[in-house]
Amino acid sequence: MNRFFRMAMFTGLGMLAMASSARAEIDPLTRQPLFTYEDPSKAQATAIPREVVSFSGKYNPGTIVINTSERRLYLVMPDGKAMRYGVGVGRPGFDWAGAQTITRKQEWPTWTPPAQMLKRRPDLPRFMPGGPENPMGARAMYLGSTLYRIHGSNEPETIGQAVSSGCIRMLNEDVVDLYERVKVGTRVVVAR
Repeated sequence: MNRFFRMAMFTGLGMLAMASSARAEIDPLTRQPLFTYEDPSKAQATAIPREVVSFSGKYNPGTIVINTSERRLYLVMPDGKAMRYGVGVGRPGFDWAGAQTITRKQEWPTWTPPAQMLKRRPDLPRFMPGGPENPMGARAMYLGSTLYRIHGSNEPETIGQAVSSGCIRMLNEDVVDLYERVKVGTRVVVAR
């Protein structure tokens, strides 16, 4: 085999390997990439845009509606509109549906993993103070007397994915925006 042919073959194989290692997670609603990465440990999120959209549901303005199959949270507004956010939702076996109300709001919440989570993941810390490294992110809104929260995340690449233990994850900038718009007592409807 001549030198030029060997060099071309190795270059082609290298490009093929690079192309096959780059992957994109696809948004099930828009069919657009959520994020792309060469190596999963270096995943970078491509933000799902926060935007005002048309909304035809029969909910009062101020209601939060979470569509887990779309992986979207809607804050219902007057005149058939809603603010739409991308969210991460419960993975299979941890997904849920129902209605709750926001019973508490917290900036930079602490995190104490529940006993069920510690049983599955004994490597987790027993307590984490609030801050940028905390998996609860910048804000949390507590849902009824459940263990579920709408909260920020220190893993932006999980937004748009079904990976949580049932909580609704948001980008930190989005959860701060939602936190400022809602109050304790807000109705939250989670639908599949």
